Amino acid sequence: KELIEKDPKSEEIIRPILRGRDIKRYSYEFADLYLLFIPWHFPLHNDTSIVGASEKAEQEFKNQYPAVYSHLLKYKDQLSNRNKAETGIHYEWYALQRWGANYWEDFYRPKIVFQEMVQKSAFSYDEDINFFCLDTGRIIVGKDLKYLLAFLNSKLFFYSVKKYYGGGGLGESGIRMKHTFFEKFHCIGNIDKTILIDMTSKIIKSNNDEERAKLIKEVDNIIFDLYDISSEEVDFIDSQ
Repeated sequence: KELIEKDPKSEEIIRPILRGRDIKRYSYEFADLYLLFIPWHFPLHNDTSIVGASEKAEQEFKNQYPAVYSHLLKYKDQLSNRNKAETGIHYEWYALQRWGANYWEDFYRPKIVFQEMVQKSAFSYDEDINFFCLDTGRIIVGKDLKYLLAFLNSKLFFYSVKKYYGGGGLGESGIRMKHTFFEKFHCIGNIDKTILIDMTSKIIKSNNDEERAKLIKEVDNIIFDLYDISSEEVDFIDSQ
């Protein structure tokens, strides 16, 4: 807030972030944490001719984002010493050491965000806020996201990843929800997607715990039916 009050342009590079622990099933609990998102050679980061730390880029950063530059200047020594084999050679002292060079723009798209180390499914949806994630979070972009979200948060999906798709155990009940463990899970598409999309939208918007629990159970039952899971099999999965 202070940086934005000093210079409104600061808001362009102040991004809200979600830690893994903040991401819940269909929802998230924003902890009011932010990241100064500054790529290498920023704000000239799209200039492919720049190699190594650029004084020209630093001067432009200082000119365009004076409040943020002045703030970071107080920590220049610490930032410069993060990794002496890289800082000042590959990138400027004020830039992030790692910044997702190949996919960072995806954070500005509607996306599913999920936690990798989980005790139960924890996939949420970010449409408007443009959250960034730490390395304990992951994102999925593409089409039919709310439809996909229903499957990812289902009991059947969690059970399948844990038992059959190599999720691996973390303690007695946790698993590592890594995309390579579930990318081959068959998400049935030959139904009217609007049913699950509408229900997912209602779950996301609902602030009533009882209503949310009822809707989530309905979604679980729809997905069990899609895969012809018997009532005995449902009871078994519920007991796991």
